[in-house]
Amino acid sequence: MLTSVHVENSGRLLGANEPNLVHFSRENCSHPLRCSGCGFSQEALIIDIVNVNGLSQADIHMNRAMLTLPGFFRPTKLWDLLVLHRGELIAAVELKSQVGSFGNNFNNRTEEAIGTAHDLWTAYREGALGNQPRPFAGWLMMVEDAPGSRRSVRDASPHFPVLAEFQGASYLGRYDLLCQKPMREGLYSSACLLASPREAALSGEFSEISPMTSLKTFITSLAGHIASEASRLA
Repeated sequence: MLTSVHVENSGRLLGANEPNLVHFSRENCSHPLRCSGCGFSQEALIIDIVNVNGLSQADIHMNRAMLTLPGFFRPTKLWDLLVLHRGELIAAVELKSQVGSFGNNFNNRTEEAIGTAHDLWTAYREGALGNQPRPFAGWLMMVEDAPGSRRSVRDASPHFPVLAEFQGASYLGRYDLLCQKPMREGLYSSACLLASPREAALSGEFSEISPMTSLKTFITSLAGHIASEASRLA
């Protein structure tokens, strides 16, 4: 029987020492959230959390052919990582990144993140996933830490004022709001934002924007969900 939520096997990420996380780089990474230099990935962390919290026999899918879930507004949606056990969806996680072109890509990422979650929960409500408890829906975003992502941004809205929290907010600040607001609306179980400069491609150094969207908050939320489902399915 599980008596507690375990995260200690990922101590290099959540322990006393500051974590060295994976970095993204168009030049040296095959996946936006995997670092060839440090040999570690967010996928590996999620696998670790699943294994040590009681679902070591779960099916963890990262192969493109096995990452499709049914949708409601569209036939299917391709996720980045799925955890299934005994025919039930335990967790679905999106792993995204952005390097440069902040103004061009932020709105696209926003629409994608909100649309993906809304489609998932509507499909779930309509029984597309079968008769099961709500799965964990996660969104993990890594953004380049650069002057362009930290600079204050102005918006033009001639008819109605922009919400106060967006006024003058940087793109990192806006991504932080994009993580926080969907959590408050119940669209994501947890959403995480990491910022890392390009030159940290080998060291994996990163920073966090707020406690609510920190890596520890994301991982402990996922670990708690996995442990709960392991107890239910035991």
